[in-house]
Amino acid sequence: MRTLDEDGAADPWHRRVRRARRQMPLWQELPLLLVVAFCLAVLIRTFLLQAFFIPSGSMEDTLLIGDRVLVNKLVYDVRDPRRGEVVVFRGTDRWVAHDVQEPEPGFVERFGRTVGDMIGLSRPGEKDFIKRVVGVPGDRVRCCDAQGRVTVNDVPLDEPYVIRNSPLDPPPNADECRSRRFEEVVVPPGQLFVMGDHRRVSQDARCQGPVPIDNVVGRAFAVVWPSARWASLPVPETFAEVERAGAVAGAAPAPVRPTGAGGLPLLLPLSAAASVLARSGRPAPARRRRLLP
Repeated sequence: MRTLDEDGAADPWHRRVRRARRQMPLWQELPLLLVVAFCLAVLIRTFLLQAFFIPSGSMEDTLLIGDRVLVNKLVYDVRDPRRGEVVVFRGTDRWVAHDVQEPEPGFVERFGRTVGDMIGLSRPGEKDFIKRVVGVPGDRVRCCDAQGRVTVNDVPLDEPYVIRNSPLDPPPNADECRSRRFEEVVVPPGQLFVMGDHRRVSQDARCQGPVPIDNVVGRAFAVVWPSARWASLPVPETFAEVERAGAVAGAAPAPVRPTGAGGLPLLLPLSAAASVLARSGRPAPARRRRLLP
């Protein structure tokens, strides 16, 4: 038996199904929307953006202990890191302190860490570090010139973001980062020379060695918490001088990674999540609820 609509015309089956979906009660729809929102948060954290907590003072005063930064995890699927960018990376075995042992967490703490890590609100792991890129593959990095500055390809860096620099007095030591001075390093292919902005306490490439580009998680581009410290993390102007000097000298441009299918894992799940929302039966034109004045 065919159903007729208000005008007496035949009511197609898909229209009847749509009306039935519109009648889904709030107590059924709300859990669905919460699950979709959680899934979207996990997908965004996995493929696009993640918030990282700053646990140490190695990047002061650019980043303070307790700051949270947003990290773009997709940008380096398109290109390699550039000088002056602040990056999050997984340290090699040489970077990780093996003598740091934390007590075994209980079930509740492990569960909280797992959920926090899924949505990007947990503390970083022992192998996660955040530093500034000073040298890219092929660069010659050393310290110091006559004014005590780091040089990249013989171009001195004026670094206003370095408030507390390492002293010049201690002799260079490849196993310690106490001294400002270090011998010239030619950055190997596929590696980055990174340094912290607080040179007195930063354990960085001066003594830990370069970092593989494949270990880079993403670029930190903004401080988002606390709200009083909202700010972007741009590339300092001094690194443009290195770029210009390389262009004048005829240096080859940095290689660009092929894009491949880097964004595909994000687009497919987002499309699936959008289809779930569309199937919830709440298309915008059909809503008739009004906000109370």
